[in-house]
Amino acid sequence: MSKRILILSNHFITLYNFRKELIVYLVKCGHEVIISLPKAKENIFFSDLGCKVIETHVDRRGINPIIDLRLIINYIKIMQKTKPDIIFSYTIKPNIYGAIASNITKNAQICNITGTGSTFMRNNAVSLIAKVMYKISVKKSYKIFFQNIGDRDLFIKNGMVGDNFCMIPGSGVNLNQYKLCDLPLGDEINFVFIGRIMKLKGIDLYLKCAKVIKERYPRTNFYIAGFVEEDKYKEVINYYHAKGVINYIGFEKNIKSLIQKCHCTILPSYGGEGVPNVLLETAAIGRICIASAVNGSKDVVEDGVTGYLFESGNIKELINKVMNFLELDYETKKKMGMAGREKVEREFDRQIVVKAYMAEVK
Repeated sequence: MSKRILILSNHFITLYNFRKELIVYLVKCGHEVIISLPKAKENIFFSDLGCKVIETHVDRRGINPIIDLRLIINYIKIMQKTKPDIIFSYTIKPNIYGAIASNITKNAQICNITGTGSTFMRNNAVSLIAKVMYKISVKKSYKIFFQNIGDRDLFIKNGMVGDNFCMIPGSGVNLNQYKLCDLPLGDEINFVFIGRIMKLKGIDLYLKCAKVIKERYPRTNFYIAGFVEEDKYKEVINYYHAKGVINYIGFEKNIKSLIQKCHCTILPSYGGEGVPNVLLETAAIGRICIASAVNGSKDVVEDGVTGYLFESGNIKELINKVMNFLELDYETKKKMGMAGREKVEREFDRQIVVKAYMAEVK
């Protein structure tokens, strides 16, 4: 039976990179798909699929009560006009403000907690307000999808969820798109940091680690791919790039090719992750992951098996883990990469996620 499905998102890129298989399958099955997301020329991709696109302004980072109230009102109007059978939402504002709207319009909404960012890393006014907002919105939604056990337990402990939740393996990874390929041969070893350049993602740790390792192991390369999210890092990144400590690529569309040319992805995040897609994609290709032992990352990386985990914020431990990796012979590195591929095949195939959503549609 055909259903009308409304999807709330805050950005084209995240929806395209991590949900397109679901959307394609929904359309293929004959469902009517309506997508609310900010204006972008790339939105034509979804229009061409046969989806109806409603361009909706979402202030992704700012907290402005007037703008946020306007978003809630827009969501209410969209729901009243489209009368969806079910709503899927991703990220904090579509989740919270969408849930407030769907509770008013009496529509069933499934919120996907894709990570909490820095919101709950400190007990302050922001975390207190966020807890209240989750309680009056997401807690009352039809269902909540959690991507890692840590986030689930945090929500349960703080009364931000009832019994209306289940677990999914992050956004999953497209195993056909990210195919296994051999580790690069040669004397040089390539590392990469992929993500927004900001303190929360551990960019300081990566830079310090690169400086120390390159002094001890000259035949190593440290790449950085991603937007500079916090302006204070522009000058720092340029300095390290000019000194040859790192190679800053900027935003890279072809992440797959970049991972393929490297041996190891480093994600020294301080927390707030869902299940990091960059780790899933790295493991799927057969590369090694070194990550801080935070929620989400430790779901993907098996310490000493598929890569290495280190204590969040501990630069000495990160450096030691990188040196441990460098001292491995080629065959052992390759074996770790294979173990990572096998793990994502078992636990993180994106089709598992698609099936979870399709079960709710049915």
